[in-house]
Parts: sequence; structure tokens; C-alpha cells
Amino acid sequence: MTLTIRAAKAADAAQIVAFIRALAAYEKLEHEVKAREADITRDLFGADPKVFCEIAEWDGRPVGFALWFGKGIGKALLVHLARRCVAEGLGRLEWWVLDWNEPSIAFYKAQGGAMQDEWTKVRVDGEDLLRLGA
Repeated sequence: MTLTIRAAKAADAAQIVAFIRALAAYEKLEHEVKAREADITRDLFGADPKVFCEIAEWDGRPVGFALWFGKGIGKALLVHLARRCVAEGLGRLEWWVLDWNEPSIAFYKAQGGAMQDEWTKVRVDGEDLLRLGA
């Protein structure tokens, strides 16, 4: 039984969408998933990507990406991402967790994660985004 973490490639786009949908289902946010395979291909593997992804495989089978639970995969992904940040001279690693997701909060705290309660997430989407961008 082996865990490997590798950079995602365009052929992983459908699997990444499946992971996004599974995470959204867990977070009770399926209705907010808008990502499609074409979006992932464009945004992660286009000419000027702004988003990057690592795939965790267990015995050669995709089992997670960035946020995953079980078999030490979540910790391995965080360690991998932290190493990448250090190697690239980045000052921090940030992500989001829902405030009711106590198992994940406890896990992140155990890895040294500090909850940033003083920050409030802000989102502009739909008609408001169109209006702001006009």
C-alpha cells in the first residue's frame, strides 16, 4: 500500500470535478457547484494557469486533492503543499473550512493551523458580479 502525490494533469479534469462535487455534497453545498470539466481544464491547464492542483493516489488510484480525509492523506497533502510553499519562498498557506466542520477544524489545528476568526469571507457573484464588472 503506497501513497503518492503528483501534479495534476489535464487528463485528471473529470476526477477533479468529481472530487469537487463530493466535497460540496459533504459540506451541503452541492447547489453551489458550477465547475465543469472544461472549466478545470481551462483554469488549471491553460496557457496561464492561476490555480494548481496535486492529486493524491493510494496504490495508483486517485483518492484526493488538497483536502482529503483518511489514511494520512490529508496530512500528506498539507505537508506537500507546505514544502512547495517553502521551496517557492511563499509566506503562507491558507484554505477555508466551514465553521461547523469540527473534525476538520480539529485536524487542521493539530497540524498547526490557526483559525482566522477575525476575517470575514466576501463573495460577489451572479448579477452583482456582472454589475460590478460592467
